Amino acid sequence: MKNIFYAFLAALSICSCSKEEKKTAVQPKGFELSNQMLASIKTAVAEFQNIENSYSFYGKIAVDANSYIDVYPLVGGNVMSVNVELGDYVRKGQVLATIRSTELAEIQKDISDARTDLVVAKNSLRVAREMYEGKLTTEREVLEAKSQVQKAEDQLRRSNAVSAVYNVKNGNIYSVIAPISGYIVHKDINKDMQLRSDRSENIFDVANNKNVWAIMNINESDIDKISIGMPAQVSTLSYPDKNFNGKIDKIFKIINPETNAMQARVVLDNADELLIPDSKATVKVSKSENEKAIAIPSKAVIFDDNRSYVVVFKSRTDVKIREIEVGKQYGDATYIKDGLAEGEKVITNNQLLIYRSLKN
Repeated sequence: MKNIFYAFLAALSICSCSKEEKKTAVQPKGFELSNQMLASIKTAVAEFQNIENSYSFYGKIAVDANSYIDVYPLVGGNVMSVNVELGDYVRKGQVLATIRSTELAEIQKDISDARTDLVVAKNSLRVAREMYEGKLTTEREVLEAKSQVQKAEDQLRRSNAVSAVYNVKNGNIYSVIAPISGYIVHKDINKDMQLRSDRSENIFDVANNKNVWAIMNINESDIDKISIGMPAQVSTLSYPDKNFNGKIDKIFKIINPETNAMQARVVLDNADELLIPDSKATVKVSKSENEKAIAIPSKAVIFDDNRSYVVVFKSRTDVKIREIEVGKQYGDATYIKDGLAEGEKVITNNQLLIYRSLKN
């Protein structure tokens, strides 16, 4: 009887062990990244960096004064035609307007007289040399004739130079030429208008907007926060989500008594011509501080239930959620007060999917 009882206990024990082994066999494995997910993620290393501070200033977009040309009429007369309107794009050398002027006739006469004087002087030199060879005159008279030729040549060069400045062609028509390629931003001339020869006002302004300036206003209390060479990001009301990058290249050391502000200039590439002169602008500048902190890309941070998290990656089987305390965020960098150590890796893309899988 005892043998039967012991045999029953042995069988029960074997059955229990079998069930325990079976239970262990069906236990789920720990979290592991699939091959596809592992290939798609990117990571960044947490590292100590100088903390960047940013400051915002207001200002406006201005034309680069080096690419802004006033066009003046060099002669007076009657305006025959005006070929452009305000806002038109013109190319260098394009005729903007034509003026009929009697002054051009005088310039042409000066050239004609200079040419005639040169012909006369050369003939006189030829005769003087022939007479000198025939012993009929002195060397001094030959030298005097050479001097007259030199004077006539100088006068012709001057007359031609004046003609080139006035762009004199045939007739008495003066052409107003675009000095650079750009936009007509000022126009003060109309067809049939009579221009005085002593006019001091310009008739056109041509501006090339390929490069523009952002002029920012700095309050007295913020003057110590800026310096030449600081990187700057400029945005406008027209393109609030687009940043135009540049650097502070000049600080005007004058304070406007009316605004109690000083100005600084940021040079911007405007190849796409999205920045319109006189439009309002916001300028953000960054400054590196002496203080350091752990920094990671801002896109790695997950905000959930008023807390901040990152997904820390060690291996495909060692991926964990970590709560962090954010110190500050500047642009693409987030500075961490607590929760991460230098050298740890955080996932910077698809981390939200992994976060949800780990959390569930």
